[in-house]
Amino acid sequence: MHIGIAEDDADQLNLLELWLGERKHSSKGFASAADLLDALKKERFDLLLVDWMLPDGTGAEVLTWVRGNLGWDLPVIVVTAREDEATVCAALGAGADDYVIKPAKQRELLARIDAVARRSRPGGLPVLRLGAYEVDVQLHRLSIDGKPATLTQKEFDLAVYFFQSPGKLLSRDHLLNKVWGIHADVDTRTVDTHVSRLRKKLFLDGAKGWRLTPIYGYGYRFDRIDDTPSA
Repeated sequence: MHIGIAEDDADQLNLLELWLGERKHSSKGFASAADLLDALKKERFDLLLVDWMLPDGTGAEVLTWVRGNLGWDLPVIVVTAREDEATVCAALGAGADDYVIKPAKQRELLARIDAVARRSRPGGLPVLRLGAYEVDVQLHRLSIDGKPATLTQKEFDLAVYFFQSPGKLLSRDHLLNKVWGIHADVDTRTVDTHVSRLRKKLFLDGAKGWRLTPIYGYGYRFDRIDDTPSA
């Protein structure tokens, strides 16, 4: 999973990132609520670890923004030294999926991350296989004929969405909202730029059996080259 961490203590942040890396998760740390919220407008995370007390705000404020703007599909675990009942209840009431007391224990924290991920995605994240392509959504890996492709996070997110939607006509606005988020400060030209890079990096011109086709004035469609698109 790709995990965002809001933690202003550098030592704590480094430790959390080390633990997550050992479990093969990718992560990105933020020292303030503002930095995390700014990243959430541009980048997609699979789970958040949020300190309850941050230099410029609280975990409650972060949770209020996340639930109001991103909904309830993004799991959030509060990690804090405060263990009084009122704070625990406040965190859960604000929308936290779980609560871990500092100093966090490595095995317990990783087990809670796994448990929250299972609840948010019953059955786990899929491995998609389409001909020469294999997409491991859990590990954020895409390979072609067994060789890994080098993609940015947004390129990977966009590729996953196409691979999950073969044969569907997808508008630029729809892709922008699904991959960048409804409040992202970007326009549909960003979609075109990323699609152009994907077509080159993943050989989506039909060379590997799949084609990513622009639909003039609308968006894109991802098809097998031997399939006849439906009307």
